[in-house]
Amino acid sequence: MNRLHIALCLVLPLAAAGCARLENVGKAPGFTPIEGTTPYYAMTSVPLPADRAAARPGDSASLWRGDRKSLLGDRRAGRHGDILTVVIEIDDKAEISNSTARSRSGSESMGVDGLFGLPQRIDRHLPDGASMAEAVATNSSSSSGGDGSVRRKEKLTLRVAATITEVLRNGILRIEGSQEVRVNFEMRELLVSGYVRPEDISRQNEVTYDKIASARISYGGRGQISDVQQPRYGQQVADIILPF
Repeated sequence: MNRLHIALCLVLPLAAAGCARLENVGKAPGFTPIEGTTPYYAMTSVPLPADRAAARPGDSASLWRGDRKSLLGDRRAGRHGDILTVVIEIDDKAEISNSTARSRSGSESMGVDGLFGLPQRIDRHLPDGASMAEAVATNSSSSSGGDGSVRRKEKLTLRVAATITEVLRNGILRIEGSQEVRVNFEMRELLVSGYVRPEDISRQNEVTYDKIASARISYGGRGQISDVQQPRYGQQVADIILPF
């Protein structure tokens, strides 16, 4: 009974996961809903009174207004719910090469030349050429060598719009952005999040990825092609459970 219970516990989750995937047969992957996300609440929530520009009489007719709609106004994102562009240009290359070698040799010998005359008496009964003068002799040697190398090259160029979801007490901006592009039956997803200083945002309202603290950048996909490239659930479970 215990074995049956364990088997059911292993099979039922796999069956449920398989049924969930069967629902997508013949269908393109759906977009993630925007409503309910953190950027959605940041853009739809009412800003604090400090975020609202105080309108003065005559501002609408002046070229020197301080708001963002003026000719010389600062249009960079800086408030809760504002949008800025994140520029991702990753071109990394790394090469590591290691080589190790080790060798060891040793020899030992032990003989019994005289022990109350016993070795001489034993030699009489031994075959020709055999003697107790060299009773034990051992030789050992070992050697090992290893070579290893790592070569990695990554190149990624992307641009994505992100939303300021929180303004911290020290003025640092927390940003989150997502982008989904569906081509036929394959969905490409780009996610970015992290913390940005307001002074690192350029006049074009852009910030590069290397100026984002605690940056989390994910670029992947889901769909028919990604599904074929992934091993089956049974194979993944077997790779974890099997000790060999």
